Parts: sequence; structure tokens; C-alpha cells
Amino acid sequence: MDVMFTHCAGLDVHKKTVMACRVTHDPTGEHADGIMELKEFGAMTVDLLALSDWLAAVEITHVAIESTGEYWKPLSLNLYQFVGGQSGQNTRQIHPS
Repeated sequence: MDVMFTHCAGLDVHKKTVMACRVTHDPTGEHADGIMELKEFGAMTVDLLALSDWLAAVEITHVAIESTGEYWKPLSLNLYQFVGGQSGQNTRQIHPS
């Protein structure tokens, strides 16, 4: 599979937690698909700020969010500035069903 984004993340948003996975380029070349890290965060503002810091620490440029209901809204607002104001992308671009 071809790598399209070298610094990206996926977030699975729940009522009380956010499970985050970040993938970054492996400078050693040992891992062709990049280095994958998983971490769980809470859903309170302080936790979402910690999540933003965790993503910014490795210069994440693209974030995909999966959520049921409206739990994604506070997270999206928090990440809006972080991803360069590109929030609100049509989810069909990621999942065409």
C-alpha cells in the first residue's frame, strides 16, 4: 500500500473517552508503513488539550474522526486550529458509503 500521509491520526470518539492512533514516518526505514502509537484520552477539555499536544508533538497533519452521535463536536472544535483550519471535511471523502 502506498503511503499518502506520513503524519496522520485516527480518533475513535466515545462519550467518556477518545482512543487515538497516530502514525508517523520511520526515519530508520525499519517500518515501511510508519510508526504506529495508540493512546487513550478522556473526553474533558483538559484531556482534549492533552490529545492536541500529543498529536502536535509529532507534527500530525491529517486527522480522521469516527464517532457516534455528537461526541465529535467538542473534539472537532478543539482540533480546528491544530489542523490548519481544515475542519468540516465531508466524511464521504474518507468513507464513501
